[in-house]
Amino acid sequence: MHYLIGDLQGCCDAFERLLAAVDFSPSRDRLHVLGDLVNRGPGSLAVLHRLQGFGTSAGYLLGNHDLHLLAVAAGVRRPHKRDTLVQILDHPQREALLDWLCQGRLADRAEGWLMVHAGVVPQWNGERTLALAHEVETMLRGPARRDFLPQMYGNQPDRWDDSLQGADRLRFIINALTRLRFCAADGTLEFDTKEGADGAPPGYKPWFEHPHRASAGEPIAFGHWSTLGLINRPDLLALDTGCVWGGALTAVRVDGGRREVIQVPCSQAQAPG
Repeated sequence: MHYLIGDLQGCCDAFERLLAAVDFSPSRDRLHVLGDLVNRGPGSLAVLHRLQGFGTSAGYLLGNHDLHLLAVAAGVRRPHKRDTLVQILDHPQREALLDWLCQGRLADRAEGWLMVHAGVVPQWNGERTLALAHEVETMLRGPARRDFLPQMYGNQPDRWDDSLQGADRLRFIINALTRLRFCAADGTLEFDTKEGADGAPPGYKPWFEHPHRASAGEPIAFGHWSTLGLINRPDLLALDTGCVWGGALTAVRVDGGRREVIQVPCSQAQAPG
């Protein structure tokens, strides 16, 4: 059985209850976590150890909080006052943990679903998304990671162009796959608005509402956008249901042509900020 799971964000207690609720067995089942494994919840280190222990029975995407961990560990980003990463950063096997984290994907497929942490710009279909994600994955797993991390942050370029190269190209791919909520029809990204789908600024829409996007009709699952709540459509699954903010942790079983939603409440929530 294949389960897609929304943002964990260090909520290991809720994760354990979700595993119990689905009667997860590594010998029989497979997990697909849609990014933001760590941060803000109290058990970020425990989440990483738990997923490591499942070996190939657990796949995971990298979200913006996971990349933030890499940047803080490299000394190129200051910790946020609400970060809960100290146990990882102070761990004697920290470098091994970070190297393992970098084996995660930026986009993947499972049981017919394209999986991303945040979104897909209108110009990319599924195959293009996977290919561009692979460029970032290759960089993060090699020595180029050290040189790129200081250049990872920024909102420019804000529109895709096939001719983009170097850090600009990688930064755009990361921004789209790990930060996207709203964009224009031409793919221009907008990062200031974090409200739900009805909060789109003029000229922008939620990325998945552009009718002529190249990925239209392809089943896509994503996390990242907790103010959306659960979206459960034939071609779209939004699975960040705000566990760390007092909502629920959500999994959806997607194998064998069936769809089953499983949710558990989070008992250790932070106030937003």
